[in-house]
Amino acid sequence: MEIRKGTMADLEAVAAVEARCFPPEQAATKEQFRDRLRAYPEGFWLLWDGETLVGFLDGMVSGSPELTDAMFADASLHDPKGDWQMIFGLNTIPEYRNRGCAGQLIDRCIADAKQEGRRGVVLTCLEEKILYYEKFGFRNEGVSASVHGGAVWYSMRITF
Repeated sequence: MEIRKGTMADLEAVAAVEARCFPPEQAATKEQFRDRLRAYPEGFWLLWDGETLVGFLDGMVSGSPELTDAMFADASLHDPKGDWQMIFGLNTIPEYRNRGCAGQLIDRCIADAKQEGRRGVVLTCLEEKILYYEKFGFRNEGVSASVHGGAVWYSMRITF
């Protein structure tokens, strides 16, 4: 398997994986991915098994230390000189789950953020995923202000 950065040519595959991994009220749309890939293709880590996209992680860079709902919808908020790598979503298609695929993507994102001189990585997750992210060094900061998709989200941060 290989991890590589996103390109506009990956739009269909990324949108299809997202649709399989998140309920419609939480999933990004194809149009949102198009905007994101135009604004920050370097903010996509795609895990391929041959010709199959098995998972991906995406998110913008921000000068703000807080991940806000506005960031999900507005790719123009990306600041390539920002201190914080945001993670909007971590996706692994069902037939590749529990094989360490998501962990590979998180590890690469963290390593890249460190190498790029970021202060850390921020994400929001559902309560049942808190322990998973803590394994990678993320710290639970409590309930987030996010109301994305009508769910209760927890703010998680790893600081370098």
